[in-house]
Amino acid sequence: MKFLHIADVHLGCTRYQLAESPRDFYDAWVDVLERYAIGEQVDFVIMCGDFFHKRAVPPETMNYAVEGLERMRAAGIPVITIEGNHDQKHTDSDFSWLRSLSKWGLVKLLEPTSKDAAMSYQPWDESEKTGGYIDIGRARIFGSEWYGASGNWAIPMLTEAIKQNRREGAFHVLMLHTDVEGHQVHPIPALSMDALKELKSAVEYVGLGHTHKRYEIDNWAFNPGSIEVTNISEFRETRGAFIVEVDDANQVTATHVDDYHYRPFQQMAIDVTRYEDGKAVTEAVLAKVRLEARVAEAGKPQPIIEISLRGQLGFPNSLLEIQKIRDEVRSITDSLHVRIKNHTIPADYAETSNDLDDPGRERLERRVIDDLVIRDSRYKTRMDDISDAVIGAKRMALGDEPAEKIAEFIALKLSEPHALVGGVTENSR
Repeated sequence: MKFLHIADVHLGCTRYQLAESPRDFYDAWVDVLERYAIGEQVDFVIMCGDFFHKRAVPPETMNYAVEGLERMRAAGIPVITIEGNHDQKHTDSDFSWLRSLSKWGLVKLLEPTSKDAAMSYQPWDESEKTGGYIDIGRARIFGSEWYGASGNWAIPMLTEAIKQNRREGAFHVLMLHTDVEGHQVHPIPALSMDALKELKSAVEYVGLGHTHKRYEIDNWAFNPGSIEVTNISEFRETRGAFIVEVDDANQVTATHVDDYHYRPFQQMAIDVTRYEDGKAVTEAVLAKVRLEARVAEAGKPQPIIEISLRGQLGFPNSLLEIQKIRDEVRSITDSLHVRIKNHTIPADYAETSNDLDDPGRERLERRVIDDLVIRDSRYKTRMDDISDAVIGAKRMALGDEPAEKIAEFIALKLSEPHALVGGVTENSR
């Protein structure tokens, strides 16, 4: 038995408002399908959440989705999927675009049944195009929902529901969209390793999604990473897909593959502190670009390059030759897009930041939030918790999480006794 495991396709994602971005995500996804699903003659494909970048799907994106999935249908390869946080249905509606694709027979969307705080599984009904698990050959594949901060609560119920629906001699797969403790890249609470390992009594393979980097746990739980880069801060991470082969004894051999069509990204940083004027900064940036920057290769997508200027600026900001730098870098690299980020600071503020290395967007954001929190004496002793709550809530809001889940996350982060939230203690709420 052989199958392809992908996640976080994010069709419809637009980076820097570039017109080429939606096509990039389609091209990467379809190339993976052509090479590693059709080319490898797999029995099925699992897509573990975030097929779309947003719940509201533009017509162009839906065209891409249907075109790619029609290729799979023509090849006779079923595509099994679950909802992620980006493409889940709204809480007040039974409809979503993934459910429509399932009704049209282009994917099989698996969802457990939840009732009275209990979970159960129903077999896939081909006439109704609904169900919680499906059999394909020797595999029995189970779906799940996006649980967010409630993952640790949901896993025991999922485990029990799966146990009640195991099939003798089958290879059991669970598709799960979640961060896992020790592997997440954001401060949002992750599924604990103890909770994850409860599933070992129920399934032989956990197909993960949500975290945009590759990792493996005990040759049993696998996260392939996103197909494409959704944010330039991810460009160093390994991403791709898993080709999974299972022998008659249910032994797993998972091969991670990343040789397919995708747009290259690069971040560069330069400390401007020692330069006397804008011309000197321009020359220094261009010298660094000539030595280190990615250059477009024939037959491959042009790169996107982001250059951060950091450190203490010894002359007026207006003298930086931003447009000249951008034009010259494009000329040198033949890049699709060059973004210049000016993070320089005036001399009288230099003491507030001694870190002149490129901290990346997330570290910079954390530094700003920490600085705001520590100014209020009520929160000084819990700066890390408060900052985690602020940053995590922001990311959840940007990911279209419902308000009740954001509130639940904040409550979890600040659940220790006497935690202050807006001047009100946890014990007095």
